[in-house]
Amino acid sequence: MSAGEPLPRPVWWLIAARAVNRLGAFSLSFLTVLIATRYGASEATAGLVSAAFGLATVPSRLAGGRLSDRVGRRRTIVLALVACAVAQLGIAAANSLVMATTFVVLLGLAFELYEPPSQAMIADAVGAPERVRAYSLLNAALAAAGMGAGLIAAGLGRWDLRWLFVADAVTCLLCALVVQRVLPGDPPRANRAPDQADNIAPWRDPRLMALLASGTLLALVYLQIMITLPLSMAHRGLQPADAGILFTTSALTIVLGQPLLRLKPIAALSAPAAFATGYTLLAVGLAGYGVTHPLGALLVPTIVWSLGDLVLMGRVYALVADLAPTGGTGRYMAVFGISWGVAGVLAPVAGTQLLEHEGATTLWLAMSGACLTLAITQPFPRPCHRRTHLTTGRGGVPGRARSRELTAAEPMTGQP
Repeated sequence: MSAGEPLPRPVWWLIAARAVNRLGAFSLSFLTVLIATRYGASEATAGLVSAAFGLATVPSRLAGGRLSDRVGRRRTIVLALVACAVAQLGIAAANSLVMATTFVVLLGLAFELYEPPSQAMIADAVGAPERVRAYSLLNAALAAAGMGAGLIAAGLGRWDLRWLFVADAVTCLLCALVVQRVLPGDPPRANRAPDQADNIAPWRDPRLMALLASGTLLALVYLQIMITLPLSMAHRGLQPADAGILFTTSALTIVLGQPLLRLKPIAALSAPAAFATGYTLLAVGLAGYGVTHPLGALLVPTIVWSLGDLVLMGRVYALVADLAPTGGTGRYMAVFGISWGVAGVLAPVAGTQLLEHEGATTLWLAMSGACLTLAITQPFPRPCHRRTHLTTGRGGVPGRARSRELTAAEPMTGQP
């Protein structure tokens, strides 16, 4: 990864704002526990409520991509964060399972709206050679905030899990305030480039569809960690809130490991080698969860799988951004992000069923096997140089040339 030129200041502000939001983002990891303990629901029922959240995020992500490209990046982010805060407060205040489930679904409908515009803002502001670095820095900043979030989860979670949702709502509002006051505004619709929707067809891009398939399996694995890990710890006689300690360890590993990405042997890895390395580390770490029981010993596999995260995440989103045509970054990111929505439906049900009927060991060994499968079969689509039907707008500017223009002349405008 080349050091390259300094990233534009709005990128740093966006990363900072998302980090603030991340401070409260561990509430969803304890959603199934809250549903099961506060309302006396079974683990299977709690899993179905989480699945309803995941199902709601699918239209949320698609709407976020379309709003990002048509209405503007900043407007979409602010709207989404405020809506998330309202829904989180509703979950915290709910006095019945039905009311809690209603707010969980509303949260799902708002939850993914801000992801496509956030990711598209970064792609707009930096050229293709710097995208891996920019997305890796975003991942590191979120991980750094995750260290504080893990401690918040471990502390507030022992008191009352509902306070995690209140903390998440507060950080959503703080993030919205930073985005509204600091990031450049969206241009008036009259000043925007002609709509290019007819030239942008992410669902017809076979390269994106291949990434969507592999990304869905990866998201399924990640959500098992975020959703099912607290429950699996309870199965082994540990405090569910102690999952916050493992999450903090993971975040610390990702932050401290950032310099590793600049080492020549790692920076020079080809995409296939980097992805295979990342997935293999994930597989080893999750297998460790399957055979390790004491809390202290669980720190070792946590560090191992987190190193896999370090290698993977920046490259994944940079690759999707590279595939996107001019004016379609938000929609490409949204379609790829559906992987998290689909996994959000499947993961709570599959994870809780495996945990309830087969136990924690089988659950984590199955996730390890999924990562090994990805290491072997991961597709590596390359951006095509003959991309006229995908990347050339009505003005005839190819996607890569347009990216350089955005970097030099109009960074972070929110213009599609």
